Amino acid sequence: MTSDLRDELQQSLAADYVLEDELPRGGMSRVFLAVERSLNRKVVLKVLDPELAATLSAERFKREIALAARLQHPHIVPLLHAGAVDGKLFYSMPFVEGESLRELMSRERPMSIDRISQILLEIAGALDFAHTEGVVHRDIKPENVMFFHGQAVVLDFGIAKAVSNATAASGVSASTPPRLTLQGTSLGTPTYIAPEQAAGDPTLDHRADIYSVGCVAYEMLTGHPPFRGKSPQQVMIAHAKEAPEPIGRRRPDAPAVLLKLVMKCLEKSPDHRPQRAADIVRALRPASSGGNGSLRSLLQRMPWWLPWALAVVSTAAAIALAFTRRA
Repeated sequence: MTSDLRDELQQSLAADYVLEDELPRGGMSRVFLAVERSLNRKVVLKVLDPELAATLSAERFKREIALAARLQHPHIVPLLHAGAVDGKLFYSMPFVEGESLRELMSRERPMSIDRISQILLEIAGALDFAHTEGVVHRDIKPENVMFFHGQAVVLDFGIAKAVSNATAASGVSASTPPRLTLQGTSLGTPTYIAPEQAAGDPTLDHRADIYSVGCVAYEMLTGHPPFRGKSPQQVMIAHAKEAPEPIGRRRPDAPAVLLKLVMKCLEKSPDHRPQRAADIVRALRPASSGGNGSLRSLLQRMPWWLPWALAVVSTAAAIALAFTRRA
C-alpha cells in the first residue's frame, strides 16, 4: 500500500467519513479510526490489502459482510457497513475503546484462573450464538478479542469467510496466493489454527473455532501458545502432529476441570472436541459463578410458578400466625 492511502481514502469517502488516526494494522488490512458523518459516531474502518482485494469479487464480499452484520449479541462487535471505492474494499464496525486480550495478557502475568474462566465463558457465549446463526469465525485469536466495560467482545465475525467466498466467486483459487494464507486471510492465523483448517479442508465447520479457543485458553494459562516454530509452516505442522505440553506443569493452581476442558478443545480430530461452544459454557459456568454455582443452577431449573407459590404459602402462614397470637 502506498503511504498516501489515508489521503486517497479520505477523498473517496469524504461524504460519509472523516478519517482520524491510523490504528495498528490487522493481518490483511489497514485500520483507521473515523467519524461517521451521518450519526456523528466513531467507527473503525478496515481497508483490505490491495493485493488481496484484487483477488476478490467486490459484490460477493459485500453480500457476505451483510450476512455477518446480522449478528447481534452482547459479546459480539457488530459489522456496520461494507463498500468498495476506487478499487479498495473496506468494512466498518463500532469503535471499541479498550484493550485487546493480547494487551491484557502482556500486562497480567500470570492471569488469574477466575479471570481466564470468565473471558472464556464470554468468548464461548459469542461463538455459540454465531454458530447457531450459521457463522463460523475462522480466526479466533487474542487480537480479535477486546474488552468493553470489562467484558470480552469478539471482533471480525464473518470476515474470513467473506474473504474466502469472495475469492472463490472471483474465479481465483483460495490456495493460489500463499502469502495471504500465512497472513490469516483464507485460512486463519497459524498460531491458533485448527489442523483441518490448516489443511484447507473445505468441509471444516464450527469446531475449528473451538480448537482456536483452546489455543487462546492455553496461552492465557501458560503465557505461551500450545505450539511455536521458526516458520508458520512449522507451527501448522505441529498443530496437526504434536501434543502440547501439559498445562499443569506451568499452572498447577488450575482446577482439573479447566485443564481437561482446554486439552479437549485441542484434540486433533473435530469429533473428539466439545461439539458445541455451548458445551464450553456449561463446563465453565459453575467455575465462573463462585460458590453460588449450585444455587444459581437450582434456581434456573426451578419451575416459573414455584416462587409465586412459596410466596403465597409464606404470606398465608404469616397471617395465620398473626391471628393466633391475637387470640
